[in-house]
Amino acid sequence: MKIFVFGSSLVSSYWNGAATYYRGIYKNLAALGCDITFGEPDIYKRQQNRDEGDYRYAKSLVYNTPDDLDRLLRLASDTDLVIKHSGIGADDAVLERRVLDCRSARTRVAFWDVDAPATLASVEGDSANPFRACIPEYDFVFTYGGGPQVIERYRRLGAKNCHPIYNALEPESHQPAEPDPGLACDLVFVGNRLPDRERRVEQFFLQAAELAPELSFILGGEGWGGKALPPNVRWIGHVRTGEHNRVNCSARMVLNINRESMADVGFSPPTRVFEAAGAGVCLITDHWEGIGTFFEPGKEILVASSAEEIVHLLRTIPPRKARTIGQAMRNRALHEHLYAQRAKLALSILENSGTRLEHQELKQAV
Repeated sequence: MKIFVFGSSLVSSYWNGAATYYRGIYKNLAALGCDITFGEPDIYKRQQNRDEGDYRYAKSLVYNTPDDLDRLLRLASDTDLVIKHSGIGADDAVLERRVLDCRSARTRVAFWDVDAPATLASVEGDSANPFRACIPEYDFVFTYGGGPQVIERYRRLGAKNCHPIYNALEPESHQPAEPDPGLACDLVFVGNRLPDRERRVEQFFLQAAELAPELSFILGGEGWGGKALPPNVRWIGHVRTGEHNRVNCSARMVLNINRESMADVGFSPPTRVFEAAGAGVCLITDHWEGIGTFFEPGKEILVASSAEEIVHLLRTIPPRKARTIGQAMRNRALHEHLYAQRAKLALSILENSGTRLEHQELKQAV
């Protein structure tokens, strides 16, 4: 299958949280025989902040926006499937409409949402949103998070289908690493400063640091430079994907904080969860519906609903137990949550459209 993708960036994780997901999905679709072309706009200094890695499983087309759109759409029309991802960051509304013109007897078109809560809130809150009219026209709608609620909301908007393809582990990329003494801490959190994340970072991470002045905390991610931080919190800036293993394995525990919108819809484990699983480290996550469908709380993952609970876990879980929990999470991910499995599910849906029930897809995806 020949696939043309419009996405934010395959080669750079700079202000681009979907990079790991893209790489996992498209690397494994290529391994299944798909011919992938990935078009990404030259914006936000991503091309100046490329991650190290081998991306030859896809043909990367870096384009100037909007001047190159006509040329790229002509190329896309000569493929079997055109995928428009959400949140590219340039000409999203134009592309959401124009990729539909690529359809033909040969070519089908999919919308692949990497931030379904934001997309759905925007469309449901504005009857004049131009994307509303596009949704029923797509042959496929995929999402990287959200369970039954997201499926139902897309169907109410007229989508022919909605298929969750969850984040997962790419074991060649995320694995145990030697700890870095310079990054040693009791708890690390990595995430860019975003409007619907900042309040939850304050509520869970920064408040936990204030409640436990005897413990050390590291904050990674872009945008936190002007933020007032407790004295026991060290900000280390942007963490390239190739450094995630080292950062995760240098901390006693790793914290996941879902963005508020993702926590509200549930069934939305971000890439950080599976990166920690690959590294075999003990992960604490905020609470959201659906955690148990991915990892068993208390045995494979720790769940906290407040800063007080995070501090309690940090103070009471001994290192040996933390390592046991981290290893159990890694074992579960290696068995059930690989990108190879997610890609196989996606390709099966594409090749057998109309023959698979969505509740079966959801079960297979997790």
